[in-house]
Amino acid sequence: MAVIRVLLADDHQLFREGLANILDAQPDFEVVGEADDGLEVFVKARDLNPDLILMDVGMPGCDGVEACEHIKAAMPHITIVMLTVQDEDEKLFEALQNGAQGYLLKSIRSWDLVEMLRGAMRGEAAITAALGGRMLAEFRRLARQSGRAVDDESAALTAREQDVLSLVAEGATDQEIADSLSISIHTVKTHMRNILAKLQLSKRHEAAQYALREGLIPPRGRATNGVYRGA
Repeated sequence: MAVIRVLLADDHQLFREGLANILDAQPDFEVVGEADDGLEVFVKARDLNPDLILMDVGMPGCDGVEACEHIKAAMPHITIVMLTVQDEDEKLFEALQNGAQGYLLKSIRSWDLVEMLRGAMRGEAAITAALGGRMLAEFRRLARQSGRAVDDESAALTAREQDVLSLVAEGATDQEIADSLSISIHTVKTHMRNILAKLQLSKRHEAAQYALREGLIPPRGRATNGVYRGA
């Protein structure tokens, strides 16, 4: 079993000791260092090269959000999860923008914390359902504020990209898309990368669902480029 090496950063020693006891009791975690401010955690991160940093948002000197930005810029491979007493939306979004993999309240139960940290190391977002809902609401607000519309030039799909995404919505594989449109798999993948970039999404099924919902592609079962697809 691979052991996750953890660096703790919090200006309250008693809280750090409690975290260390919780994590050291797990077979897959090892606390390799502790820091009590943002500057110290940056230095220790460079010296210890941990897998994971569990860091308080509010620390003296250089706070956790600023420290997160510096650490991710210098050591992007380190996973960082922020801890906070108050669920401030501004700090939440700033931390995630600076590269944090998660943002958790200190009131979280120890078992949930451990599971969230394991998920973060697998690339999952360590964010509770409540905070996740607020993130989605904020992203929608920002999208409306920036005037992001379906026919916005930055999000407009070409005719060929619509063909590809329509087939994705039908559940077609890359090979099936290539065969249907008489293009290479390489071209299919290029179109998908462009589609995801334009729609600011990370997964093809999310792009297909978004495009169907917003009317960017025809409903399922409609003809595309002269080729009819069943439901």
